[in-house]
Amino acid sequence: MIDPVQIVLLLVIIVLTILLVVLGVQVYFILKELRNTVKKANKVLDNANSITENIEEPLSAISSVVLGLKSGTFFTIAKAINSLLGKDREEKKDRD
Repeated sequence: MIDPVQIVLLLVIIVLTILLVVLGVQVYFILKELRNTVKKANKVLDNANSITENIEEPLSAISSVVLGLKSGTFFTIAKAINSLLGKDREEKKDRD
């Protein structure tokens, strides 16, 4: 027949098998959730990338305008306009 030691070992093996199956199912669900989380994080990063690309274009245009102003292009145009306006004012004064 079966000894009491063999019955205890059989019960321990059955309990451990059940626990390992439950643990395996739990690990499966955890890995499934982790996969979904990684997919969502990837979508967020893609959206952030598209947002930064959309912001980059106007900022580069503004930067080039500012660099143009710094280099004196604006001041050159302003001086030319002032000189034209100044000539018109002098001509009006001469006529009066």
